[in-house]
Amino acid sequence: MPLPLTLCDALRAADRPLFGGWICSGSPVAAEIMAGSGLDFVLVDMEHAPNGLESVLAQLHAVSGYPVVPVVRVAAADEVLLKQVLDLGARTVLVPMVSTPEQAADVAAATRYPPLGRRGVGSALARSARWNRVEGYLRNAADHVSVLVQVETPDGVRNARAIAATPGIDGVLVGPADLAASMGLLGQQDHPDVVAAVESTLVEVRAAGRPAGVNAFDPALAHRYVEAGARFLLVGADVVLLARGSERLAAEFLPPPG
Repeated sequence: MPLPLTLCDALRAADRPLFGGWICSGSPVAAEIMAGSGLDFVLVDMEHAPNGLESVLAQLHAVSGYPVVPVVRVAAADEVLLKQVLDLGARTVLVPMVSTPEQAADVAAATRYPPLGRRGVGSALARSARWNRVEGYLRNAADHVSVLVQVETPDGVRNARAIAATPGIDGVLVGPADLAASMGLLGQQDHPDVVAAVESTLVEVRAAGRPAGVNAFDPALAHRYVEAGARFLLVGADVVLLARGSERLAAEFLPPPG
């Protein structure tokens, strides 16, 4: 039984950077709308969005009929949560706040079966292996999963190449919002020092032979990061599109306040 692509599968097949959007509403309807938009991938968020296992599963179902790659960001580097999200059938997972190669190695171990790691075995019970309908799932499990980690601190920037080179880590996403905050520049993702740190990370990750990505809702920054070597970019979110779109409607049709 064929499985959907991982993000790394899609990157290997593409001759251009991939562009995606966040699903932060917790809504399967919003997930399906985003999946049908033409974006390359969608990212279901469990860190800053009202998502639990049941709502993530519903969103994976909602996007499964579209030619889009689903990614799930877990709330933390928790091996139980990672096991559960993988068992739901998420083939690409993103783990936030990874700042050292030791943390990256711990994430990798949580996503791989023994002897490579310590992921618990429940494939007969889980959507990941389609309830044991995927031939050789356990034997080839490491090939079924892409593991991404997020660099969001100055320590992560300094360690970016070693993090990316960690066995079992398939790619690195830079998070400029938390990176700016950790640099004492809260809310200033376009500050020159933050931009320089992002670009440095992109270079270091690529030097380790891994794809580098970045969160960039500002189109000018997104294009700049593509030139700097970003291979996958998150350029919008369902809730942000709804907020800004509804504000434009109000500005168009309502009289100014006062």
